[in-house]
Amino acid sequence: MCNHEPRCPGAEAADREAARLTAHHPEQGWSLLCNGVLLFEDTGEILPDGQVVAPHRAMPVKAVAA
Repeated sequence: MCNHEPRCPGAEAADREAARLTAHHPEQGWSLLCNGVLLFEDTGEILPDGQVVAPHRAMPVKAVAA
């Protein structure tokens, strides 16, 4: 899908979220990357083959009382 240089990481690559945006709809909470990955605001993804990747947002660190 990617037709620019350097080529973006493929949808199966670990760094797939580094691909360029082709459509961005923050009001709806999603973006389409040039590698075909549909990226959601909550960090969930749908890959071009239909595979769902669960959200993987880092959990906030809680302060520990001393």
